[in-house]
Amino acid sequence: MTIAVPELEPAAIRAAHARIDPVFTDSPQFVDAGLSARLGVPVIVKVETVNPIGSFKGRGTWVAIAALAGEGRIGLERPVVCASAGNFGQGVAYAARALGIGTIVFCSMHANRGKVDRMRALGASVIAVGEDFDAARGAAEAFARDERAELIVDGDDVRISTGAATLALEVTDGVEAGHLPAPAIVSVPVGNGALINGVGAWLRAALPDCRVVGIQAEGAPAMALSWQAGRPIDTEAAATYADGIAARVAIPGALELMAGRVDDMRLVSEVELHTAQAELTAALGITVEGAAAASWAGLLAGERPSGPALVIVTGSNI
Repeated sequence: MTIAVPELEPAAIRAAHARIDPVFTDSPQFVDAGLSARLGVPVIVKVETVNPIGSFKGRGTWVAIAALAGEGRIGLERPVVCASAGNFGQGVAYAARALGIGTIVFCSMHANRGKVDRMRALGASVIAVGEDFDAARGAAEAFARDERAELIVDGDDVRISTGAATLALEVTDGVEAGHLPAPAIVSVPVGNGALINGVGAWLRAALPDCRVVGIQAEGAPAMALSWQAGRPIDTEAAATYADGIAARVAIPGALELMAGRVDDMRLVSEVELHTAQAELTAALGITVEGAAAASWAGLLAGERPSGPALVIVTGSNI
């Protein structure tokens, strides 16, 4: 049963689109001839890498941070705290800096060095702790509790999904304008679930016949296992090079929102991720990070779709 959430209603998503910093909106979207020939149906590519943080995360973090500031929960003397593998932290830091608010990011000791450097360049204080992302998230939760600071969790604050939904809004606006074919399926990389919940929410209203399929790495299947079981299932490890979707602890709130908004979940191997990453990079001539390649890998791994497919290139931060 789909849970109604005001922040995921079409009017709220449309309103959020108008409020997000324009550097993150109206990203490139087109049908790619080479990928279409490879899959056997038109492939719509939505490129979310041409912005100051190189990923789609700026949409949702802008909406959530602006809301927290408006509620007085963060401010000049009240920094925001989060955990991140890199992209989410960049989005939080970018939005917070625009409002003159500090950011404290917890990451694992093995986090991508380039992403860590970029978070710091955006003004965040970065604390490396733990062996993986979920250990860092636990440290962020403890810090926020002890310091009475505001913690924002990717996948847990529904307003992050509101912002993420705006990329699907742009696709259906392109369909209505006659610039794109209507997708029959969208393949969505899944880490903590914020993106797929936003995309699923918008498409359920605007294009209800489109199948929404989530993709996870075989080595980090927590949300896929949880969706299949209908309850949170954590895993002992998150063994994938695709750090943007490497989570071993399911987010209960995100899982709850997936009901009725997600049609299927698929797992792909490391080989399939590497192959998809190479194919997208060659076809599009842009840098594609491992998590972003999951979208294309998932389409290649499943049954060939009967109609146009939407690939979301979620990030370029290798």
